[in-house]
Amino acid sequence: MNKPIMPCTALPDIASSATASISSRLDWVGMSGLALPFRLSESRRGSVMCQGNADIHVDIARPEVKGIHMSRLYLLLESLVDDTTLSPEILCLFLDTQLNSHRDISGAAGLAIHFSYLSRRPALKSAHQGWKAYPASIHATRVNNEPCIELELAIPYSSTCPCSASLSRQLLADEFEGDFSERLHLEKGDIRRWLLEKGSLATPHSQRSWAKLRVQITDEASAFPIESIIESIEQALGTPVQTAVKREDEQAFARLNGDNLMFCEDAARRIKQALEARSDLLDFWVRVEHQESLHAHDAVAVVTAGIPGGYQPLLSR
Repeated sequence: MNKPIMPCTALPDIASSATASISSRLDWVGMSGLALPFRLSESRRGSVMCQGNADIHVDIARPEVKGIHMSRLYLLLESLVDDTTLSPEILCLFLDTQLNSHRDISGAAGLAIHFSYLSRRPALKSAHQGWKAYPASIHATRVNNEPCIELELAIPYSSTCPCSASLSRQLLADEFEGDFSERLHLEKGDIRRWLLEKGSLATPHSQRSWAKLRVQITDEASAFPIESIIESIEQALGTPVQTAVKREDEQAFARLNGDNLMFCEDAARRIKQALEARSDLLDFWVRVEHQESLHAHDAVAVVTAGIPGGYQPLLSR
């Protein structure tokens, strides 16, 4: 006969009852990679259902404290996403709740949510459209009683090298001159046939490229301006990666690339200009990567808003 399990009246809590063997403050303690479905408040689309993972943490401001109450943070996060559509304002309020849950030991709180933002994008010419995924993160922190809400986005686009295009044009011109060197007069039909046969004698190299942004938005904002930021950047760059593509769309894309030659330096300057024109951003950091098809390495440029005390021009964040 099994003995009945007696209820435990007091489970041990080492994190609270014991002191740290090494007395020291810790900057951040918490959990990473928590699976998370959530509703996001987007400035154009309203409430958008997303899924991703979260990191949640507080600091240990008292050196003698051994550890935090991780289950409290987990349950607070579950309650947040169950009941609320996330906005900058809501996340600021949640940081206060985080701190209150550890008010005796903590003075700073942070929450990061990583997800793919799905946006439906139209084709260039045809009536089709398709979904495009943009890697995204939201970072909310409260340090020294100052809230900070940041949005991270990665936006893919196509870039065609101006140098390669120039070299290709020279080869094409040399070939044309060689083929017709003995003819004094040419008909349009001759030139058209030659172009159809040899117009691709040399083609400039293009590559899938990335604009990686980190922007700070006001904590009073009612929603996250993800769609409008994507559109600002894609319009500035001119050659966004496509979704649904028929032949007429592919031809239009080829023409866009031919009319839109750019180095990574050009792309970084265009993005900076587009972000500086926005009034809803407090600061920004941008890394442009042209993932070369010619080289085995990437071409990279970094630019910031240049605000004193703001984002620093680091190569990565």
